[in-house]
Amino acid sequence: LFLRPTRELTPPTEGEDFYESSRRILEDLEEAEQSVGTGSLEPSGLLRVNTSIPFGTHQLVPLLREFRALYPRVEIDLSLTPQVVALTRERVDVAVRVGKLADANYKARSLGRSRYAVVASPDYLAAHGRPDHPEQLARHVCLGFNFKRSVSQWPFLMNGQPTALPVKASVFTNNGETMLDLVRHGIGIGRLGRFHVDRFLKRGQVVELLSEFNPGDVEELHAVFPARRHMSRRVRVFIDFLAERIGPNLQEAAEPLNAGRDGERA
Repeated sequence: LFLRPTRELTPPTEGEDFYESSRRILEDLEEAEQSVGTGSLEPSGLLRVNTSIPFGTHQLVPLLREFRALYPRVEIDLSLTPQVVALTRERVDVAVRVGKLADANYKARSLGRSRYAVVASPDYLAAHGRPDHPEQLARHVCLGFNFKRSVSQWPFLMNGQPTALPVKASVFTNNGETMLDLVRHGIGIGRLGRFHVDRFLKRGQVVELLSEFNPGDVEELHAVFPARRHMSRRVRVFIDFLAERIGPNLQEAAEPLNAGRDGERA
């Protein structure tokens, strides 16, 4: 279970897997003992959760107060990270993933899907005008991502056909939360998931653009968890809670938001 060179002691993959399995067994036993000792089936113990910074900030964190009120004996260890983490290595019980699932070693439960939207602030539109057609984006300040998997094309529905329009960004960032801040401060036009910007759209702090050209492309959201023969009660109730609370929010975010020319909801 350990590698023992001269100056260090480290576990191999098998040792890490053995430790992780043992840790989860002990946590489940503790939960079972507490339930028997108190005569209650109330979930308890430490729940480690991971998700992206935008989803955690705008969707998950606002719900934790209600979850804690329902299950006060469940302790939450929440990590918001810009990158996807390995659940087993980071000892994560549940992760909320945005986009396509790449690892078949985990189980997943769909939470819904969210539509993309092209957005800008009222201040930006007042200073630079509002584009009426996707091709007019060439005359505007557009925002892009600087990581390798980002694309320089935005999809639109033009002449009844899906079209990937090249968009030349002049301001770049490495995460959606910073892009949202750039949009809100009038720096330029960005393209983000509706789950990310929905509450700002409803308040009129950002405005959806070119909605009539939106092709309806969406991103999937899932609760991801390690494949185990036995799921602890705290993990099960948390995933059920996410499906019940986040699902309706995502359904609304998947539908178009009609906006007038001044940015107010029609």
